[in-house]
Amino acid sequence: MFYNKTKEEVVLELNSNEFNGLTKIQAVDNLKIYGYNEISEEKKESIFKKFLMQFTDPLIIVLMLASIISVLIDPHEWLESLIIFIVVLFNAILGTYQENNAEKSLEALKKLSSPNSKVIRDGEKLIIPSREVTVGDIIVIEAGDYIPSDARIIEAFNFQVDESSLTGESLPVLKTSDSINGEDVGIGDRKNMIYASTICTYGRAKAIVTSVGMNNEVGKIAGYIVNSEKEITPLQIKLSQVSNIISYMAFAICFVVFVMEYFNNGNILESFKTAVALAVAAVPEALATVVTIVLAIGVNKMVKQNAIVRKLPAVETLGSCSVICSDKTGTLTQNKMTVVKAYDVESGLVDFDKNVNSDIRKMLSYFTLCSDGSVKEEDGVIKLIGDPTETSLVSASYLLGDKKEELEKSYKRVAELAFDSDRKMMSVIFEVDGKFLQITKGAFDVILDRSISFEGSEKAVKVNEEMANNALRVLAVAIKYHQTLPTDISSDNLENDLTFVGLVGIIDPPRAEVKEAIRQANLGGVRVVMITGDHLSTAKAIAKELNIYKENDLAITGKELSNMSDDELLEKIKHISVYARVAPEHKVRIVNAFKKLDMVVAMTGDGVNDSPALKAADIGCAMGITGTDVAKSASDMILTDDNFATIISAIKEGRGIYANIRRDVAFLLSCNIGEVFTIFAASLLGLFGFSLGVPLYPIHLLFVNLITDAFPAFAIGMEEASDDIMEDSPRAKNESFFANGLGITVIWQGIMIGMLTLIAFIIGSNLNQETGVTMAFITLSTSQLVHSFNIKSEKSILNKRAFNNKYLLMAAAFGLITLLIISEVKFLADIFSLVPLSLDRLAICFGLSLIPLVIVEIAKYYKNKLNTKMN
Repeated sequence: MFYNKTKEEVVLELNSNEFNGLTKIQAVDNLKIYGYNEISEEKKESIFKKFLMQFTDPLIIVLMLASIISVLIDPHEWLESLIIFIVVLFNAILGTYQENNAEKSLEALKKLSSPNSKVIRDGEKLIIPSREVTVGDIIVIEAGDYIPSDARIIEAFNFQVDESSLTGESLPVLKTSDSINGEDVGIGDRKNMIYASTICTYGRAKAIVTSVGMNNEVGKIAGYIVNSEKEITPLQIKLSQVSNIISYMAFAICFVVFVMEYFNNGNILESFKTAVALAVAAVPEALATVVTIVLAIGVNKMVKQNAIVRKLPAVETLGSCSVICSDKTGTLTQNKMTVVKAYDVESGLVDFDKNVNSDIRKMLSYFTLCSDGSVKEEDGVIKLIGDPTETSLVSASYLLGDKKEELEKSYKRVAELAFDSDRKMMSVIFEVDGKFLQITKGAFDVILDRSISFEGSEKAVKVNEEMANNALRVLAVAIKYHQTLPTDISSDNLENDLTFVGLVGIIDPPRAEVKEAIRQANLGGVRVVMITGDHLSTAKAIAKELNIYKENDLAITGKELSNMSDDELLEKIKHISVYARVAPEHKVRIVNAFKKLDMVVAMTGDGVNDSPALKAADIGCAMGITGTDVAKSASDMILTDDNFATIISAIKEGRGIYANIRRDVAFLLSCNIGEVFTIFAASLLGLFGFSLGVPLYPIHLLFVNLITDAFPAFAIGMEEASDDIMEDSPRAKNESFFANGLGITVIWQGIMIGMLTLIAFIIGSNLNQETGVTMAFITLSTSQLVHSFNIKSEKSILNKRAFNNKYLLMAAAFGLITLLIISEVKFLADIFSLVPLSLDRLAICFGLSLIPLVIVEIAKYYKNKLNTKMN
């Protein structure tokens, strides 16, 4: 811990020299010992390995086994196998493409270091690549320079550093070379240390490098990112469960059917053929593709809503989130210091706007003149140059029409006394109409002590306390006239007997849209928690204003968090709404604590310090405008407009997508259960002397699964989220995919479709086997098209949203037309082993197909009636 040692002790310990730096020989030796000043790279999997991993899904294995067995039994049936392999290959390529958008966190971290650095070696000032900076180097830092590595300051002149990307502190930190007492001082309070990835905003300094590369604070963050485990999302877990269930059922039923068929006909090849047909029926070939495409559609919608999703399942995961851990600076707030209150001795306290009176305007012009910041407009864009506090003062005058450059035409600066952290003041002298006006700004208590007594001083003290309690940064301004230009430009000579003018209250204000977004989140059962590196009072005030912090809530600091055991944190975490002055490891700990409570956690942020937590969260949301490359690379989703409200849109979209995927799974599985039931029941009847034969062939089942199943499923996946979806509570993390009776519904609806198909087969078989197969095929296909309209909504089909999905209407029309073409065009009918049907038999098929509509409508009616009574 170099911050609690004197600069002389640090220089001696690192075997360097304050004035001459390292020798070139020492620098070479240290590079060998400590390595280059760069971030280690994470070893990545090859594209080929990622491609092969796509074939480990049980569902894919079942499909491939079915296709291989089919070709081995009957080489003439290569068409079915080819279709299966095309589907499998398409899914594998799509999955590989998504995974190949590799994490680039470490490369982004490397970019944060400046390409070159100024060092002193052998007494000479050199410019070298930042990766060659080593421990013991004396580095020279000036305004605008990136800090190349962690270092202990040995010399500082009005030296200010923007550490927001590392600590979350919204204001630049004034640094010093003095040692700090204490063994446990947070990064944000180490005033004599500077860190890689931060930037000097003001002044200059010399410092001695104390660590490089992975040993820097930013390197440790990189280590957190590399070491954090990649977790699969809730959707992936649930779909994996579905795949496993289908696989085990398919193997078991295929074996049973093979045995039954062998007892029925004694022909092992025919029995294998029936078992393969059942395998094709049991496995919903389109499931993986449909889910992928539904997620991709959701991603495209999110792009239009200013969110870029880097991983397909991320949209659904965000839809199931129950807590959002949000950074404050730049996420909930504008990351722009702004004057919000103004106090003048004559006018009193007012909210700042463009309609303030002339006294307030005059006071603000004093603040503007006594500052080094500036505001410029380039191509219609306002640019703030300088310290954020000073630019907030200049911006206030700018909004009132008082441009700093115009004011300076009347006020000629002739002398100044720079800001000093000990004095907490800055003074500037102007020549005005032959006189000399001194303007002094600084901390309220200091300015008040240096001012002559005035009426209303007690009121000013109360106003200062009121603004400070609301977490405003308070600055005071005073003036003093001189007949001649003072020759002694010192604090003792100038900064006394001042005439107090007024105060301003400054804050990084909340984004206008955030309060409404948080209200919507709370309405949807999603809790918002603030995690920031800023001071507790500031964080608490912003949280109160945004309704994040409520009565009986707790607000704690990172130090208090460190003193908590894991059990104590788990006990209190439901009541803690604000975490302030936290380090990167604190954020990860908070995220992991929520996850231990089985909550789906979303984390928002924009800085380097946020990236480990973004990676650890179930869904990491980085800011696109203010976000660092590190944060973006560690995230699952990037908000291109830095708008917190976009997260709520994403939650709504995610919930809608999850609902659509459940509908798709319900539709596809109920249809496949119908197919399995048809074949299984026909084989079972054969054991009792009713030798009906195989009602459906593999090519029929592939047609059904890929035309009358897949296309309606794609369309169902494009259903718009219902308006009231945000009024529902988030799903529990461990909630089964088939919760709320979905599993039972799928089974009975599947059996219903299977029974209707079997009835059609039996009716047709009374004439001949070919007619029975044809009637079964047409009934199964049309009943599934009808059933797709049942599935699209839990409400009755007889409502205004029943036919609002044009894609479902087109899918149904396409399936029906394709079915008619196959059954009526002779050479296609021959390929599918179909025969022409009479009108009465076609009417029977279509009549049976409409029965699911009636039965499901009755079921919906009683289910909704029961839910209404329970509520």
